[in-house]
Amino acid sequence: MPRTRMIFAAVAAIVAGLGGWWALSVPEPDRFDQCRPGPRPPGLDKIGGPFTLVSETGETVTERDVVTGPSLLYFGYSFCPDVCPLDNTRNAQATYLLDERGVGVTPVFISVDPDRDTPELMEEFTEYMHPRMIGLTGTPKQVQAASRAYRTFYKVRDPEDEFYLIDHSTFTYLVFPGLGVVDYFERDVGPEDMADRVECYIRAVN
Repeated sequence: MPRTRMIFAAVAAIVAGLGGWWALSVPEPDRFDQCRPGPRPPGLDKIGGPFTLVSETGETVTERDVVTGPSLLYFGYSFCPDVCPLDNTRNAQATYLLDERGVGVTPVFISVDPDRDTPELMEEFTEYMHPRMIGLTGTPKQVQAASRAYRTFYKVRDPEDEFYLIDHSTFTYLVFPGLGVVDYFERDVGPEDMADRVECYIRAVN
């Protein structure tokens, strides 16, 4: 091969290599960038996963049965004296606001108190919040597996106390079928702000 051609071939190989490196080093654009109040939270793709729980009607369900559309997942318990009712009320209010805009989302309440939260109690709790809210409970092992999948925390303060309280995480996750968790909301996010952001995500998907 003539020297000139060898030089061109070497340059072409270097350029091709740099192009591959550049493609690997540049992150994919965030399709939901306009919906976030800040940068995409790190580790978001590691939150969520399969779970098997028990529905309000006593049926065994998986995440595929529950997350059939945009969903707001919250982990708590019905005997919670303050945090859980407020957070679930906020989620329900955001859902009502979205209903008025013709945007559908399903609020989901997963109990971390399987010993006390029976399907019947979960149904009573969720019906009070929103007619479309889904309440899930299960065995201690099932609940623990679901909590681990979503990287949540919960711990019973005094198991011997009949009226024991549970320390737990308070994030609400926005989940899409096929996409998983796309964002989460902290407690200081109000219902209108939540509704605006959820609507943005849903319209970005559609």
